[in-house]
Parts: sequence; structure tokens; C-alpha cells
Amino acid sequence: MSQDILVKINEIVEKNVVQNGVFRGETCVLSLIDEEGFPTMSTITPAKSDGVKWITFGTLLDQNRAKRSAANSNAGVCFDSDAYCVNLVGKIEVITSTDVKHDMWYDGLYGHFTGPDDPNYCVLKFTPKRYKFFNVSDEMEVTEVEGTL
Repeated sequence: MSQDILVKINEIVEKNVVQNGVFRGETCVLSLIDEEGFPTMSTITPAKSDGVKWITFGTLLDQNRAKRSAANSNAGVCFDSDAYCVNLVGKIEVITSTDVKHDMWYDGLYGHFTGPDDPNYCVLKFTPKRYKFFNVSDEMEVTEVEGTL
């Protein structure tokens, strides 16, 4: 993988997670496999990341995202804007550890949970294995690059 592409993808992921308790990123879509083997997609706010190494999301333990993640760990994440599209494919896991829940918590989750100790709050941790990157330059030239991480 080109080091320049990896740097660009890391920058995109980092700018699209919650920072200082506020989300100012572009659209992020999480794709999971449903009970019948079909892909399902939903927009979601990334809580934290370590660049492209891993990305976390807060969600409800008793709803589809967590259930589907537990049943089938294959997942995809897409960050999209007018200038780029980063598609990541990898594995996802459901985490209920109190320490992780506290570490991933941000105040924007209060609209969905009573706090980081809410028993219905869990963390989804996505670990990408491969990527597809589309970039549109100022001259409207499109670059498409695929690779493994």
C-alpha cells in the first residue's frame, strides 16, 4: 500500500470521529450482515479510532447492530463526502467491558443512554482488513486505489 494513501485514509478516519465530545464529520455508514445473509446499512457516528487500525461505535445491546455483529463478524464501514470515499471491510466485535464503555463514551450518547454504565450500552469495535479509496482532485480527476491493511 502506498504510504501516501495510508496517511490520507488515516486523516479521513480521524477527522470523522467524535472530537472533544462533538461530531463534525461526514457521513459514516456501517454495513452488517442480517439473519438471512443480506447486507444491511445504517448511518452511525464513530466514537473513537486509532486511524485505520480500529474504529468504535456506541450502540444498543438489544438492537440489530449488536445482534448482527455478534452473529456475523463480517462488516464494512464507509466514509463519504464530495471529495472522497473510503470503503473499509473487516471484522466487528461487540464489547461490554465497563472500562471500554467508559473510554469510548462521549456526551452525545446521552440522547440514547443514561450514561456509560447503562446496561443496554455497548461498543462495536471494527478492525479493517482491506480498503478501497476514491479521491476526487481539485481538477475533478478520480483516483481509485484498493489494498489490504
